[in-house]
Amino acid sequence: MERRSGAADEEGPGLACTIGLWHTYKVPELAMCGLDIGAVQALLNTLGRKAAAGAVLESDQEHRDVIEELPVVLREADLRWYREFFRTAIAFYRRPPFPVLQVVWPDAEGRFPWLPGIDEHYRQSQPQPWLKPAQHPEGVWAMLANG
Repeated sequence: MERRSGAADEEGPGLACTIGLWHTYKVPELAMCGLDIGAVQALLNTLGRKAAAGAVLESDQEHRDVIEELPVVLREADLRWYREFFRTAIAFYRRPPFPVLQVVWPDAEGRFPWLPGIDEHYRQSQPQPWLKPAQHPEGVWAMLANG
């Protein structure tokens, strides 16, 4: 699992992604950002175990058994984000493309960043790599992509 040491650190916002799900089970790699790294790893491991047990993981799926009483949604990452977010996975696979699904977590009311009226602080807490970098809302995540 590729990871950074916390929700945000000297390297930037927290990020973790699986490495090997595509190789071993032919299901997309999973990525999650913006929460405590220990929680992110536990959540990714939960979904990874589901994939290992035969669950099909696809973009736009909702999973309600990952975070207590709140859903998460899987969104397919655009290839243009791979170099910024998935360098270790690229090194493992030696090149893209390999599919990556971001595990998007909701705010306390169960709302996701693409919904209107979402608090801007929450919207900035995790990237939206399903968007092309040029379409991404301004903030720390867009700065990573636009260097």
